[in-house]
Amino acid sequence: MPATSSTVISLRLPLGSGKRLKHMASRHGWTTSDAGARLVEEGLRRSEFAFIDFRDSIAGRQACVQGSSLAVWEVILLVRGYHENLPAVARHLRWPLAKVRAAVNYAHAFPAEIDQALDENANTDFAALSRMLPMITEFSARKPSRR
Repeated sequence: MPATSSTVISLRLPLGSGKRLKHMASRHGWTTSDAGARLVEEGLRRSEFAFIDFRDSIAGRQACVQGSSLAVWEVILLVRGYHENLPAVARHLRWPLAKVRAAVNYAHAFPAEIDQALDENANTDFAALSRMLPMITEFSARKPSRR
């Protein structure tokens, strides 16, 4: 979540929260200030967009749809594959239409974030995936034989 300009806001955290914030920052290689700013931004986005949550993934922190394992960009990939037919995507995922719309609403509000994730996905080949996920194996589907 890039910031073009910023403001300084001082706040007091309980001791335990401060320790947890520092631990999270350290785990991600962020400054404590950057971790706090990210969490505030994520909290604001959660309050502004229904069904949106944020999770750590192998690709970093991502906006995800609550109650699922899908990142918003993955839902948008399906939406594009279904030519923007949101009810068809909802049926495909066995979700209420509102969840699909929530992902679309988030993507419209933060197109650069979603487009970057879609570009990264499109440019990731098997070699790159196997470095991130050494347990994966490559397979190819064979065309069924005619008898």
